Amino acid sequence: MPDYLIRYLPIVLLGVLAVGFSGGAVLLSYLMGPKKPTPEKSAPYECGITPLGTARERFPVKFYLVAMLFIIFDIETIFLYPWAVMLRQLKLFGIIEMAVFIAILLVGYFYILGKGALEWEE
Repeated sequence: MPDYLIRYLPIVLLGVLAVGFSGGAVLLSYLMGPKKPTPEKSAPYECGITPLGTARERFPVKFYLVAMLFIIFDIETIFLYPWAVMLRQLKLFGIIEMAVFIAILLVGYFYILGKGALEWEE
């Protein structure tokens, strides 16, 4: 067996296992799941609240704004992990770099607070 095939064998096995497990779970839930739909079961579920209106009504723009802000700040916090791992090698430069990074995040946070993006009106 060629050397390059042996090197990629674990990745291929992981892919086969992932596809097999997810496909098997979907197939088992389809075969073994209950099949007695009722109007209550077919209704959309909204966190325990009885749905109001149709599913085609528009959401407020603030809903999407808050979702995008969450994603942006969540992704930016991921950058804290590599920094924390490398902090001893970065020394003072790493601390200053992270202070600038946090300052930029705070500027963005106070900007969205000032614009009222986090205030929810009903």
